[in-house]
Amino acid sequence: MRLAYFFPMAVLLAAALSPAHGDQAADGRDLFVRRCGGCHALDTTKAGPALRGVFGRNAASLSGFEYSDGLRKARVVWDAQTLDRWLTDPEAVVPDTDMAFRLARPDERAAIIAYLKQLSATQGQR
Repeated sequence: MRLAYFFPMAVLLAAALSPAHGDQAADGRDLFVRRCGGCHALDTTKAGPALRGVFGRNAASLSGFEYSDGLRKARVVWDAQTLDRWLTDPEAVVPDTDMAFRLARPDERAAIIAYLKQLSATQGQR
């Protein structure tokens, strides 16, 4: 009986500590290219602003990009929670935004956010 309880816990612990779990940011890089790269780049402005360093940045604060009125007026700091909400439904976070893209899958959002966070953490090391 105790073994039946221990086995599922061991499986969950092994999954949490597995190397694949640490690859979330690497998966996020690939997803960023495929899902976000049409409108965003890391270091240049495209249809959307450059996103290197976005994690921890105030919304609409990057010079050289023409943000929507709604985003300029918003008091949003991009962190894991706000980015997740934004990627789920931008209009719910900031009405009158120009971004219409939505990313329905929570695992994809989490991976992209992990990638953007990693980039922001290493930005000063480039």
